[in-house]
Amino acid sequence: MSDHIFHAYAAMHAGEALQPYQFDAGELQPHQVEVKVEYCGLCHSDLSIIDNEWESSVYPVVAGHEIIGTILQLGSEAKGLKVGQRVGIGWTAESCQHCDPCISGQHVQCTGGKTATIVNHAGGFADKVRAGWQWVIPLPDDLDAASAGPLLCGGITVFNPILAHKVQAIHHVGVIGIGGLGHIAIKLLKAWGCEITAFTSSLDKTDELKAMGADHVVNSRDLDALKAQRGKFDLILSTVNVTLNWQAYLAALAPNGTVHMLGLALEPMQIPAGSLISGAKSVTGSSTGSPAALRQLLKFAARKNIAPQIELYPMSQINDAIARLHSGKARYRIVLKADF
Repeated sequence: MSDHIFHAYAAMHAGEALQPYQFDAGELQPHQVEVKVEYCGLCHSDLSIIDNEWESSVYPVVAGHEIIGTILQLGSEAKGLKVGQRVGIGWTAESCQHCDPCISGQHVQCTGGKTATIVNHAGGFADKVRAGWQWVIPLPDDLDAASAGPLLCGGITVFNPILAHKVQAIHHVGVIGIGGLGHIAIKLLKAWGCEITAFTSSLDKTDELKAMGADHVVNSRDLDALKAQRGKFDLILSTVNVTLNWQAYLAALAPNGTVHMLGLALEPMQIPAGSLISGAKSVTGSSTGSPAALRQLLKFAARKNIAPQIELYPMSQINDAIARLHSGKARYRIVLKADF
């Protein structure tokens, strides 16, 4: 059988259960790397693409973008990697390498032809996956391969604004929504030395969140509790995709503080200009991060022994894993182990 044949689990139509699927990936391109998948995290963005919530899906969809594996083949232009090396691939699989953002190191903002790993591209719910060599990130030896995958999407999503906003140990940071992204944010911020407040609608998580590093836990929907936070936060990271009382969170910011949006809340934010002008506050947002930031994150996680908390499923039980994620009961990131 051809080495170009990949075996996967795919959604053939929106909302359908995934089913075994195989396809011919064609010749490896000179700039690409082919990776044998060992583990792949299951992210809410995978579900959004599987179900076509963003109206950008191209079927069949092979999702999965928190990939850990070993290199099988290197294209002739791939640099700094070797066959057999353990690596990771996250949300982005390709960028043009020649537009101004790419040239300046901001590949994640590529304007010349960026390709998401699971949008019109086959992702990690498969035995093999391909990506441009700059997006294939070496995995430090001290990182556990089974749990490292979520760092490549959920982790970099919360790590990038820590870098961008120049967060220091003296800062008080709030995290809204303690799921796949939020729990990694707490672990990273704890290692950073910050004071951390976790905002959650599930106060039954309080003991777990404090064990992870949260100094305080507040009900994210309790307006009186939010009012008590007034003027405290240098940065608030929002990982949720629901509408909250954003004015209350802006009021909780210290002067020059920022609410940074990471979750894709679909309704417009209702924010009076005066809420920003008074106190010189801001609302910002970001997606993932550059290859350089991904490398920095993995090195930092290895040095500080930071690992996402995962539930492990064999990839052959992928539909059960998706049902578990839909239930909202996963603690805190599901990872699939390839068993083709």
